[in-house]
Amino acid sequence: MSENKPQIEFAPGCFDDFDGTQEELQEMIAQLHKMVEDGTLFQLAEPVAEEEAEEIRRKMAARSSRQ
Repeated sequence: MSENKPQIEFAPGCFDDFDGTQEELQEMIAQLHKMVEDGTLFQLAEPVAEEEAEEIRRKMAARSSRQ
């Protein structure tokens, strides 16, 4: 039986406001993929307060309406 492994999928434009070099961005993305692969992303995850989650949703909706 094959194992369903989680994957990261980045939305188009999600790094548009990234303040760093292309090398730093590539390093961060590689680290995120590694953390998903070895499970540390989930082990280190912390819940987000509902107010913060709502703010994130508003920002995502505003960004998607601009595209």
